[in-house]
Amino acid sequence: MNPLEWIAASLGVINVVLVVRRKVWNYPFGIAMVVLYCFVFLDVKLYSDALLQVFFLVVQLYGWWNWVEATRAEGEVRVGVLGNGERLVWGAGIVVASLLWGLGMDRLTDAAAPYVDAFVAGASVAAQTLLARRRVEAWVIWIVVDVVAIGLFASRGLMLTAALYVVFLGLAISGLIAWWRAPRASA
Repeated sequence: MNPLEWIAASLGVINVVLVVRRKVWNYPFGIAMVVLYCFVFLDVKLYSDALLQVFFLVVQLYGWWNWVEATRAEGEVRVGVLGNGERLVWGAGIVVASLLWGLGMDRLTDAAAPYVDAFVAGASVAAQTLLARRRVEAWVIWIVVDVVAIGLFASRGLMLTAALYVVFLGLAISGLIAWWRAPRASA
């Protein structure tokens, strides 16, 4: 196994454990993880996932800022929920973005699994954005992403990363429960 994959996976576990606990210090671990995973995914021709890491880097920086500001204003990282209309918009956005991106990857690259990889990427964009905005629904999306990603990464021989996503699945379920019980941000 690739040593970068081991390091990235370890950083990923630390990152998600800290996110579940609503700790701002999850972000340095997340930033290091996404940089390393960009190279891991390029190596196995999962281009959507490699590009996703660039997006994650930007959202990690935004999330770090957002969480620090929330902590200053509220004394802790509070969470919120989306309205039903917002949930529909996010869900439709994931479907449309995944299909369009998958079509592009299928026609323009030698991507190994263009549509599945595009779904993992598209849904991850939504989940990470909602996580940075401290929305409970992020965890529901992460649960779906983790289930799909486990099969995708195993099919590409990234067994450590597939195992990491099994851990992420457990942490996402834990995160959903913990955030559902957490104090809500004021509207």
